[in-house]
Amino acid sequence: MDIYSRIHEKFSQKRKQLAVLVDPDKHNLSDFEPLAKKLGSYPIDYFLIGGSLLSKDLLDECLEAFKKHTQIPLIIFPGGVLQVNEKADALLFLSLISGRNPDLLIGKHVESVPYILKAQIEPIATGYILVDGGSITTAQYISNTLPVPANKPEIAALTAKAGEMLGMKLIYLDAGSGALRSVPVEMIKTVKKWIDIPLIVGGGIKTTQDLREKLEAGADIIVIGTALEEGIIRLEDVVELFQ
Repeated sequence: MDIYSRIHEKFSQKRKQLAVLVDPDKHNLSDFEPLAKKLGSYPIDYFLIGGSLLSKDLLDECLEAFKKHTQIPLIIFPGGVLQVNEKADALLFLSLISGRNPDLLIGKHVESVPYILKAQIEPIATGYILVDGGSITTAQYISNTLPVPANKPEIAALTAKAGEMLGMKLIYLDAGSGALRSVPVEMIKTVKKWIDIPLIVGGGIKTTQDLREKLEAGADIIVIGTALEEGIIRLEDVVELFQ
C-alpha cells in the first residue's frame, strides 16, 4: 500500500494520525541512531524528515538511521529541490498556496521532477498554508511570503478549498517550526467544514491540551517536532490521545 492510500484509509475510518517531524539540522550525526531507536518504539504513524533550511546536509544520514531502526513510513518534508532521497518512502509535494511566490507554487516543482523520478519515491500533492504564529519563522523567511493572519479563518478555508479543487490530496496548515502560537482552533474548524480531504496541522503545539483541542476541532493528522526536541511535551502523553 502506498503512503497516501494509507493516510486516506485511516482518514476514511475517522482515525486520527500522528506525525513526528525530525529536522536533521537540529541534530548531530551521532544523534540519529539513538533518536530513531527511541522514537521507533512508539505508535507513530509517520516520520516527517526535513526542514526549511538544511545547512548541515545530513538528510541522507538521518533517513538511513530511521530506515534501519524503524518500520514507520518516512516522508520527506522538503524545503528545497535537493531534499529528495531514495531512502524515503514518500515526499510531501508541497505547493505554497497561501503565498504568491510562483517558484513555490509550481516553479521548484518542475525542477524537482527528475530527482523524484530518479529516487522512485511517492510524491503526495499537498496544499501548504502558512499561518501567522506570532513570529517570523524560517519557512516564512525562506519562502518570502506572508502567512495567513491567525484571525482570518475564512481566508485559510477558501485557500484550502481552492487547493482541493486544483487536485491537492492533502491540506497542511502550519504555523511554522518554533512558532509562538499554534494554528487557532477556529481556523481548523472553518477549514475542516470546507474541505473533503485530510487536514494536517502543525507548528507551535506545546501542550497535550492544545493538541487535543486541535484533534477535536477537525485535524486529521497532527505534526509535532520542536516541543518534543525541547522536552516541552512528552511523547508518552501524546500517543495516548491517538489510541
